Amino acid sequence: MTTSVYEAVGGERGVLRLAHAWHERCLIDPIVSHAFSHGFHPAHTARLAAYWGEQLGGPARYSDQIGDHSGVVHMHSGNGVHEEMDRNAEACFAGALDDVGITEPPLRSTLVEWFAAMITEMARYPESRDGVPPGEQVPLWSWGGRVG
Repeated sequence: MTTSVYEAVGGERGVLRLAHAWHERCLIDPIVSHAFSHGFHPAHTARLAAYWGEQLGGPARYSDQIGDHSGVVHMHSGNGVHEEMDRNAEACFAGALDDVGITEPPLRSTLVEWFAAMITEMARYPESRDGVPPGEQVPLWSWGGRVG
C-alpha cells in the first residue's frame, strides 16, 4: 500500500467519523455502554480520533497535545476481566465501519485486526492500574500490523 492506514480511512475527518460512529454504537450497546455510564470527557470522540489517528499513521496529535499511551492504558485498567464487553466493543467497531462505508477488504481487515489488538492492549492490567509503566509511546500500526 502506498498510503497510510490513516490516509486510507480518510485522514483526520475520516478517523473522526469512525470514532464518532463507534462511540454512538457503544452508547446504545447494553454491555459496552456501562463503560460510559459514569460519564466521559466532553471531547471524548475528538480525543479518541486523535489517539486512533496517531496509531494508524496520522500526526502525533494525541502525544503532542493530550497524553501518552500509558495514560490510556491506565484509564482502562483495574476494571477486571470483561471479555463480553470487549467482544461487544469489537462488534460495535465492525458496525461503525459499516456506518462510515469502509467496505474495502484490505482496509477493513487491517482495521478489524488493529482494533482487536488494541482491545487486548487495553486489557493488560485488569486487576490494578498500579503496574502500568509510565511513559509508553502510542503504538503505531500499518498495513502489515503493529510497527516496532
